[in-house]
Order: sequence, then C-alpha cells, then structure tokens
Amino acid sequence: MSDSERADDDSSGSLLVTGGTGFLGLHTCQYFRDQGWDVTAFDLKPFEPDDDTDGIEFIEGDVRSEASVADALEESGATAVVHTAAALPLWDDDRIRETTIDGTRNVLWAANDCGVERVCYVSSTAVYGTHDTHPITEESPLDGVGAYGEAKIEAEKVCQDFRRMGMCVPIVRPKTFVGPQRLGVFQVLFDWIEDGANVPLVGWGDNRYQLLHVRDLVTAIELLLTEDEESVNDTFNVGTDEFGTMKEDFQAPIDYAGTGKRTIGTPAFLTVAVLRVLDELNLSPLYPWVYETAHEDSYVSVEKLKGLGWEPEYSNREALVDTYEWYLENYEADEDADETGLDHRVAWDQGALAVAKKVSQRI
Repeated sequence: MSDSERADDDSSGSLLVTGGTGFLGLHTCQYFRDQGWDVTAFDLKPFEPDDDTDGIEFIEGDVRSEASVADALEESGATAVVHTAAALPLWDDDRIRETTIDGTRNVLWAANDCGVERVCYVSSTAVYGTHDTHPITEESPLDGVGAYGEAKIEAEKVCQDFRRMGMCVPIVRPKTFVGPQRLGVFQVLFDWIEDGANVPLVGWGDNRYQLLHVRDLVTAIELLLTEDEESVNDTFNVGTDEFGTMKEDFQAPIDYAGTGKRTIGTPAFLTVAVLRVLDELNLSPLYPWVYETAHEDSYVSVEKLKGLGWEPEYSNREALVDTYEWYLENYEADEDADETGLDHRVAWDQGALAVAKKVSQRI
C-alpha cells in the first residue's frame, strides 16, 4: 500500500501480537492501539490487572498449537502479525525449540492460510554470538550461543522459507532492550542501586555494549509493517546509536540514584568461572548468554534500518535511567511470585548474588 493510499484509509489495520502480554508484547499492543490500529494480544496468560489495555482485545492461546493460532487470526481478523512470542534462555532446551522454532512455523502457516499481508518476526542479535569485528552487520556470520541463539537462527530460516513462498516477513534483530515494565535480570541491577550497593561488572567495563529502549524497538516494528514490501521484506538490526562503555553507561542510573556508589570492574575470567559454578547449582539469575558475553564488545550497525527513515530516541544511558525511574515509581516485590526466570516482567530470584550485594553495600 502506498503512502497516499494509507492517508486515505480511515483504519490503520488490524494487528495480532503473539506473546502480547509479555514485556515487548504489551508495549507493542499499546503503541499500535494508540496509532489507531485494532489490536489483539495472543498469549498463554492474561494481562496484569494494572496494565493499560483499554481497547486491546485478548485471546488465550499457545503458539505451539497451529490450530490455536489459526483460530486467533480468524477471530481477530488481523491483516498483520507481530510475532514476539519466544522462550527465554533460562527455559529448558526442548521448550525453547518448541516455542521458538515450531511456534514461528505455526504462526506463519496460519498467517499464510488466512491471507495475512505481513508478519514481522522479532528475532535477536543473539544469533550472531560473539564477534571480534564490530559493528556487526546483517551480513555477519551467525553463531548462536546455546539453545536460545540456535533456535532463533532456525526460526529465521523458517521465515525465509515463507518469504520464498511469497509472504512479506520482515525480521528484526534487537539488542537487549529495556524500558517501563522491564524487570528480569535488570531488576537485580536496580535492586542493588536502590539499596546503595556498588555494582560489580563482568570484566573491567571498558567494553562497549549496545542496548535499546523498547519504544525505539516498537517504532522500528511500525516501520516494517507500514513501509513498502520491497523495502522491508528483509532482515534488520536494531539498537541505539549512542552508547559508551559498560562502566560509563551503567554508572548513569547509579548517578541518578545519588548514592555515591559506582560500577566496579572485576577480572572477567574469575567472575565468569564463579558464575558458571553458581549457574550449575541454580544459585544465580544470570544465564550463560549474559555472563559469557558481558565483558565483550557487542554492538551492531543500524544503518540499514536508518536508511528506511528510522531514528532511535534513546541512548544507552537514557534508556537505563528511564527504566530505573519506572522501577522506583512502580515496582513492589511479590514474595509469592513463582515465575522467576520465565518472563521479563517478573523479578528473578537473586540467589547467591543477594549475599554478594550485602558485601558490596559495605565497600
């Protein structure tokens, strides 16, 4: 559809968001609703009671069931899909593969059968693994770390299969993204900051590690759903274009808190070794993709996406501070939470790191 045709159309379209009640899914639903789309969230669990979901429909279902996805597409009347549903790295390998690979295939088959015009697949820069040369481009070799990264690569291959069948399937590879409602491993960081502890890093913190604000990710998705098919039926990196070193950027929320504390570098080989042991003992909230790569440079080129007119609003520091502000204003610990590690919208058990925090507070 051309820009002039869109301008003459009273409706922006009808959108189904898989994983619609998760962190990215919620922001996607809210943003497109505010842009005038008819939005339906598809997920295994409902929204939280405090979520702003006025005007957003909800259908319970599982992407691992093609019939469930097909029913949701038919009921919603969706003309486009944003496929955010995925398994986190802390899930077991079988569920990661079933959700990420089989789920993506189910979504695309159902979309193809229902005549859906466009499906945007949210992949991850985890498909690249670690690289010595930066910035990483969309043409860089793929070497996914663990079941999560490997499954994302396979899911992208499924998307490419459906492109060859004639579907428009933009793929977006975001860096780690933060923003309001983001907890998970970042809740551990914010808890340490709020309680006045120094924040130890994996390594000395002189590496550059690119992040992304969820708002900037959603505007990138909007571009891929609305621009000409010829321009967007491709694969795109997305991340902020303003970032410094880990030591510099993660100091920003600490300075905002005004505790006088700081980020503290550590010997990477020793810290990683300790975290590996804690991980084996189920005493750490950090999964291998985090602690094995946190001391390495990790940033991608976003020039391809910017060539379509996209521009990020937030820097690393601004994204971290904005998320920390939300945390201070909204987060309340739930002692009965039982979803540790399964969702970015819930706090993760700190395990042995809770002891380390007490030591760090005294330094």
